[in-house]
Amino acid sequence: MLRFRSLASGSSGNATLLEASDGLRRTHVLIDCGLGLRQLTARLAADGLTLADLDGVFITHEHGDHLGCARNLMRRHGVPVWTSAGTAQSLTAPGAEAADAPQPRLVRDGQVFSIGGIEFHPFAVPHDAREPLQLRCTDGARSLGLLTDLGHVTAHALAALAGVHALLLESNHDSELLARGGYPDFLKRRVGGSHGHLSNAQSAAALATLYHDRLSTVMAAHLSERNNRPELVRQQFAAVLGCQAADVLLAERHGACWLGV
Repeated sequence: MLRFRSLASGSSGNATLLEASDGLRRTHVLIDCGLGLRQLTARLAADGLTLADLDGVFITHEHGDHLGCARNLMRRHGVPVWTSAGTAQSLTAPGAEAADAPQPRLVRDGQVFSIGGIEFHPFAVPHDAREPLQLRCTDGARSLGLLTDLGHVTAHALAALAGVHALLLESNHDSELLARGGYPDFLKRRVGGSHGHLSNAQSAAALATLYHDRLSTVMAAHLSERNNRPELVRQQFAAVLGCQAADVLLAERHGACWLGV
């Protein structure tokens, strides 16, 4: 069985916990850890877990709201970290070149790897980072797609996520709210640009392409507090899913809930 829950989502921090169980053992993998170590420890403890229960961490890219305490997890707590070579540059600070210093395990677009009972299929996305990757995750029976932090949806990303049973999908901003909001012009261009973040309309269009009868769980993620409104996201997603707006899951609201894949 594969399930997940959002520990944090948004510009202040992002972390998604995956769990796979085959009846004999459980695998716990953290996708991003954009939290302080104390916050992360507390949120794991709420589910009866400790840092020692983490079988690994995957970092999608080096921005602080995703990288968080990854360096401490790897070096001080011995939690293995997987990421791209570009992202790894932010995990190897000066003084970490010693042969016995823990190093991230490097993966690239299209390179399948496994952590415990979960298989990961990373794929490249267009974002203003060194080598950003997103993921398709599977326990062999069910699959979860994670698609956040990209400025536009590519055919490559859609192909990587075709047929997933659950989807965590960025819906960062409403284009009109972003245009009228208080961000400086350079930041508006960055967020709304081709290597920034997905608008609600872009996310809904991606969802419409990925939707199929066996896609049972969809959660909107990485909503901007300043440039979006939950009701706008719910309306867009509900129109695609054919459900009531109130039934659309948002990562911020449902962070404490485990969701099956």
